[in-house]
Amino acid sequence: MQGIRRIRYLPEGEIRLSAENRAAFRSPESIEEAARRGNILESTCLLCDCATMQLTVEMPDGMRGIIPRAEAGFVPPGLGAGGEVKDIAVITRVGKPVQYKILSIREDGRGERIAVCSRRAAQEECWQNAVSRLVPGDIIPARITHLEPFGAFCDIGCGLVSLLTVDRISVSRISHPADRLRQGERIWAVVSSVLENGRIYLSHRELLGTWEENAAMFSAGQTVSGIIRSVETYGVFVELAPNLAGLAESTDGAIPGHACSVYIKSILPERMKVKLVLIDVGEEAGAAPFRYFIDPDEVTRLTRWRYSPDGCRKVVESVFGEECLAESGMR
Repeated sequence: MQGIRRIRYLPEGEIRLSAENRAAFRSPESIEEAARRGNILESTCLLCDCATMQLTVEMPDGMRGIIPRAEAGFVPPGLGAGGEVKDIAVITRVGKPVQYKILSIREDGRGERIAVCSRRAAQEECWQNAVSRLVPGDIIPARITHLEPFGAFCDIGCGLVSLLTVDRISVSRISHPADRLRQGERIWAVVSSVLENGRIYLSHRELLGTWEENAAMFSAGQTVSGIIRSVETYGVFVELAPNLAGLAESTDGAIPGHACSVYIKSILPERMKVKLVLIDVGEEAGAAPFRYFIDPDEVTRLTRWRYSPDGCRKVVESVFGEECLAESGMR
């Protein structure tokens, strides 16, 4: 698979400190050379002139970089908006890294050299050479741009955004993406679907291990830490790992979102169950750390991922490349 990361397109914020990018910003002359080569560069957006919606980007001493409103972004074909990004998407770039190509370098009336830059050109190149070629199952790098109750928006290359819905962040259910992810965080993701209009949706849970891989980290008789995810009339769901939760009997004092300690009574692969006893409830928990069970440098595309153990009556899996991915009711 020739994934997006195989041909050097990365989320904004990922190339600013690279050797190639730093070399380009050593001087006005090195910037001119990068412009001649058509390099995609990255620097911080310093300000937005709200009258013209023109952005100013960081440049070496002796040069000013601008991104005109028309060059502020690219809307992929089929996604509407008349091919123009919204004003809010322009304004919110201030203070953040942006990727762009330099269209021209000129002098103003005072002799100051001005680099006219295009974020749109960088994004269009990324779209044509990488993002538009993605297929379900491709494993790609992403960077969390912002969080909403329904999911996390992710930069999948040069500022092009895709959605990771909350139900596909992990198998263990969470009430909000902030329970698992942070703005600006770099993650790996799986392309779950590509719509006819070019919109791309992501998944994440397939990288966090199967039930057996997660259960293997624990043993009956242990007391371990967890996070209370929900309190039901029939019990308390406790997350032991992002892709593994167990059920403890109902008890007073259990508060969703709080850390806790639990005793593991039994682990039942044939029923995909972990039975717990709630020992103690602590403070409100932060975002739970996660680990990947798939190495994206070795596995670059998934065709099928099965969460449930062999022999388990309940099948939880994702099949990529088909119209519908198998969904689960797992907590």
